[in-house]
Amino acid sequence: MAEYRGRLGVVQRVLPAYRAGFFDLLAEHCRGGLGVFAGEPRPNEGIAQAESLAKAQWTSAGNLHILGGGLYLCWQRGLIDWLERWSPDALVVEANPRYLSTPAALRWMHGRKLPVLAWGLGAPPPRGRLAAWRSGRRRRFLDQFDGIIAYSQQGAQQYEALGIPAGKIFVAPNAASRRPANRPPQRPAAQPPAVLYVGRLQARKRLDALLRACAALPASLQPRLLIVGDGPERAALEALARRVYPQAEFRGALYGAALDAAFAEADLFVLPGTGGLALQQAMAHGLPVIAAEGDGSQADMVTPANGWLLRPGDEAHLQATLTAALADPALLPAMGAASFKLVQNTFNLENMVAGFVDAVQRVAN
Repeated sequence: MAEYRGRLGVVQRVLPAYRAGFFDLLAEHCRGGLGVFAGEPRPNEGIAQAESLAKAQWTSAGNLHILGGGLYLCWQRGLIDWLERWSPDALVVEANPRYLSTPAALRWMHGRKLPVLAWGLGAPPPRGRLAAWRSGRRRRFLDQFDGIIAYSQQGAQQYEALGIPAGKIFVAPNAASRRPANRPPQRPAAQPPAVLYVGRLQARKRLDALLRACAALPASLQPRLLIVGDGPERAALEALARRVYPQAEFRGALYGAALDAAFAEADLFVLPGTGGLALQQAMAHGLPVIAAEGDGSQADMVTPANGWLLRPGDEAHLQATLTAALADPALLPAMGAASFKLVQNTFNLENMVAGFVDAVQRVAN
């Protein structure tokens, strides 16, 4: 894998635990080192923070959270002081105009004729009466950057549709797991099969729809439903499950070996709402997948060989897809093997780091 020859800085609002492996692997491919500037989430977000980084240098930001919901803004105190100390040759920040410190970082870097790249999901076309204004505002914000790194091909296409020149757009496929070194797992046939969800328990994850869809299946097809994660909707979802699908198992937040064991217990992974990285983890564990909106990367990751794409927000389509998947359980192992192969070849941390390094190196040159 190629190296970035300079010193790289990355600014993140927060540093989730699932990103630690990426930043440490990226640090191994930055000859001058990697510095990460990130702060604490809001208390009600329930984001599992990384405890430390082994290879990258993490400096804690003083996050000032302003307002909430659709009006949320964040100011990161200490950013310019960190830039002075770390003195990066290139900087990567989040492609989010709600982070009010970003313009100051751009001015600091560009004043020294140093490049700044934005890293983001994409730019879905806005809707509503202010759509044109919002689109123009987003375009003006993104025009300030020397390059943009997208999570997926879909995200890259959205940036290009917004008017960003294609030569400024790069793709680093989003991942949380390294390329598997072992063979794909062998799963004995289970009756009933186990359907797994991993992620935050939030309204936008559409777990209420998953519970109702499982309850509406014929009795002969109803699976064990394993729900891994925690969040603000947990109590409401447990109450709904008691009414419509009492066999659902709420396992809470799991990490490390305990999370690996949950993936090994499953036969099928379902992401009914938004999300992303758990999809790649499920594929790395050799599971077939059903995915809806995700983070854009699901359009690249999910093929007819390894799973099903859902129409976002369509509960009937979710139920029909579960029916199709569970009615022919003999197909699931082969589809899981296809997922595993996709992670081996494409959707892994090694390729994500390679995409990042290529983007930074090309823009810096």
